[in-house]
Amino acid sequence: MYINFWYAADWSRNIGAEPRRLRMLGQDFVLYRESGGQVRCHANVCVHRGGSLAGGRLEHDRIACPYHGWQYDGAGICRKIPALGPTGQRRIPGRARIDTYPVEERYGLVHVFLGDLPESERPPIMAIPEFGQPGWHASCEDHSSEGDFRRNIENGLDPAHNEYVHPTHGFSGARDEYFVPELKIDRHPWGSGFITQYYSPPLKDEKMQAASGRSHDATIEAGTHHHGPTCMITSIRPTAEHFINQNVFKTPTDSRHQRSFLVQTRNFLLGEEHDPRFLSRNAVVRDQDRVVLADQEPYFTPDTNTNELLVHSDLAVATYREYLRDWDRRGWRIDSARVEADRPHRTYAIPGPARRREPHGWVIDPVPLLKVEAAADLKRTPAAD
Repeated sequence: MYINFWYAADWSRNIGAEPRRLRMLGQDFVLYRESGGQVRCHANVCVHRGGSLAGGRLEHDRIACPYHGWQYDGAGICRKIPALGPTGQRRIPGRARIDTYPVEERYGLVHVFLGDLPESERPPIMAIPEFGQPGWHASCEDHSSEGDFRRNIENGLDPAHNEYVHPTHGFSGARDEYFVPELKIDRHPWGSGFITQYYSPPLKDEKMQAASGRSHDATIEAGTHHHGPTCMITSIRPTAEHFINQNVFKTPTDSRHQRSFLVQTRNFLLGEEHDPRFLSRNAVVRDQDRVVLADQEPYFTPDTNTNELLVHSDLAVATYREYLRDWDRRGWRIDSARVEADRPHRTYAIPGPARRREPHGWVIDPVPLLKVEAAADLKRTPAAD
């Protein structure tokens, strides 16, 4: 899991004045909406005696700990310690503060930047340019699942699995002439991916098939791009004029679990009345992926490519691993094994931007990060194997 990226915490509609506890990257956070509408996100642990702030309440737009009533403002600074009395509030220690994280609401989601980079250096939130535009409709859903998020993203970047895992996408290997074309990888500062051609059957749903105007097997275009370590866009073009974009904001709750927020956009069958048929189709495809991913070994994506034999169709997967390795070298990867080993005796916090500006005087230590050296084997492309 990686710090210094934006993560979808929840749907905007779920965040109100009642503090809400959410787990991301193996840590707990409290989110709430101030009276003026601004959503705030803090580390959940009170620095006094470890109380859960999400169990408290808002008092004058301050989150009050349920254990001893300490009140923190939107910037995470403690503004009131009731035990000090009315005349003792000037004695609040400067260390009485909690980590606070930048928040943006976009696409119906609350996005939280979990890291300490200054604003000018932060990766952007994954964009959905067509969202809210005329001629497009968006449907939203979310689900929780078990597994390594990297394996899940790699599955989306794997064009070869569609033929065998998804009968609606291919022909289960029945065609002797089946092959995956050479992939042309698109690279961007915060992600990579591809668009390629597939020979596929028509859409199975009769209404969807009629709307697309294609009722026969044909060559179509589709592909997937990742954004950061956990987000991806799968673009499906069942015809030259019809488009479906699966915009997935994936947030690891811990190293073995994740919550995925899907904002699906399409330019045909517009209107909410058609959403159920798309949601049903998504569930079927998701379950087909789940079955094969559940038995994949090793459980976590390997740190090198030497123990998996990659070929040309795995080029997007290999490229994704290069990006991960770069973020490893920047020191953004959480040492999850250490965090879990220390958990019964010690709590950590994802470092917020205030720690970069003021590195001293924090009560709770930042999460430990892995120190990773450059590894030449991860730079090998499938063509070299």
